Amino acid sequence: MRNAWTLTKVRMRLALRNRAFIFFSLIFPLIFLFLFLGLFARSNVAAVPYMLASVLAITVMGSFWGLSVQLVTFREQGILRRFRVAPVGPGAMLASSIASNYILTLPAVSIEFVLARRVFHMSQWGNLGGVFFLITLGIITFAALGLIIASVTNSTQETQVINQILWSAFLFLSGATLPLPMLPIWIQRFALFLPATYLVTGLERVLVARVGVAQIGAEIVALAVSAAMALFLSQQLFRWEPEAKVGPRAKALAAATIVPFLLLGLWETAHGNLRSAARTDFLTIRSEPIDRPAPFIAPR
Repeated sequence: MRNAWTLTKVRMRLALRNRAFIFFSLIFPLIFLFLFLGLFARSNVAAVPYMLASVLAITVMGSFWGLSVQLVTFREQGILRRFRVAPVGPGAMLASSIASNYILTLPAVSIEFVLARRVFHMSQWGNLGGVFFLITLGIITFAALGLIIASVTNSTQETQVINQILWSAFLFLSGATLPLPMLPIWIQRFALFLPATYLVTGLERVLVARVGVAQIGAEIVALAVSAAMALFLSQQLFRWEPEAKVGPRAKALAAATIVPFLLLGLWETAHGNLRSAARTDFLTIRSEPIDRPAPFIAPR
C-alpha cells in the first residue's frame, strides 16, 4: 500500500508537468463553464444546474485524453522503463494513474461548483451524493478508457489521432455541448451507444431532477462494466518498453470495451427511457420562469 501511494504521488507530479493533462483537466472545462453558464444560464438561474452537469461531464472526460497521451509519452521517453525496476507491476502502475488523476480532478470539480454558486447564483445543489458517485465512477471509467487507448497505440501521433476521433464523438454527440433533445433524432439514437451520453444524462438527472442513485441504474451499470473491462484489458496489454509494439489482434481485443455500450444502446433503443428522461429535464429548465428585474413603476 505504501509503495502504491508513493507511486501515486510521483504520477501526480509528472502529470502536473504535462501540458495536455493541465489543459484538458482544468483549463478546457473552465472555458466551457463560463461559456455555457455565461451565455445560456445568465438570465435563468434554474438552467445553471443543467449546464453545470455538462461542464462536470467534460471535466471528467478530460481524463480520457490526458492519461492516454501521458502514458504513451512516458513509454516513448523511457520513463516507464525506469519504473519497471521498482517492485511494482502493471496493475499498480495503472491503478496509480487512475488514483492520481482522481485526486487532481476533484479540485477542478470543486472550483466549478464554487463558481456556479458564487458567480452564477446556483440556488440548489441537486443530489450531491449522486453527483459525487457519478463523478467518481466517471473518472475511473474514462481514465480506464484512456489507458486502453494507450495500451494499443504505438506512438504519440497515433494516440492523438484516435483520441481526437473519440473525443469529438464524446463532446459533440452525447449532449455534453448541445442538449441531447436539441440534436437530430438520428444523432440521439447514435448517442445511446456512447459512454459519454450515460455520464451526461446521469449528471443531469441527479443535478436537475435530484433523483437517487437507484434511478440511474442503467448509467451506473454501463460505466462500471466498461471500466472493469478496460482496466482488465489494459493490464493484459500493458507495455513497459517503447520497442514493444502491438498488432491488430490486440487492438481488436481492446475494442471489446465498447460491448457494454453496444448492448445497452440496443436495449435503450427498444425499451429504455433515457431519451425521454433527458427531454423531461430539458423541458423542466426551459419552463422555469426567467429571472428578470421587476419593471419600475413610478410612485403616484
